[in-house]
Amino acid sequence: MPPIREIARSDRHLDAESKVVERPQDHATELRLWLRLLACTNLIEVEMRRRLRERFNTTLPRFDLLAQLDRFEDGLLLGELSRRMMVSNGNVTGLVERLVQAGLIERNISEADRRAVRVRLTEKGREEFAEMAVAHAEWIGELFAGFSESEQKALWTRLGELKSSVLGAAHPRGAPARPDTGAAA
Repeated sequence: MPPIREIARSDRHLDAESKVVERPQDHATELRLWLRLLACTNLIEVEMRRRLRERFNTTLPRFDLLAQLDRFEDGLLLGELSRRMMVSNGNVTGLVERLVQAGLIERNISEADRRAVRVRLTEKGREEFAEMAVAHAEWIGELFAGFSESEQKALWTRLGELKSSVLGAAHPRGAPARPDTGAAA
């Protein structure tokens, strides 16, 4: 594999990490590491978006919403779904409407609180999501194929330590952190 400098020069679009390689003396190791993490995340996300669009004619937010609902047989209240996806209620409402129209989810108003709306997967939604989930797992496997299982586990552990460090720095002296919804675990 060519050195990063050659990759950065030959690539059509330079990312922030590649620009740091051009002047490493201007940046601390921590900044370069953060930019590497962002570059990896962005590369993976762009590829997942492309594959979901090409194979299933869907979007990553739709896939994420279906994935959240797949975990709960009885569905979720819209507010809880919004918190789990870490997006606004308005964003979830639009997604829900499109997925209801596609027959993938159903919306029910709570009898206990008429303002509360619960959404859950339909049978069609479960079937379509199951197919997408298998493909998604295979794609992630392809993208991580350059790492052995032990390397993946070691990276998982180190990133968990980084997550703890970030949470500790973001919420010093026992300040409550935002609850971990598991969405990005």
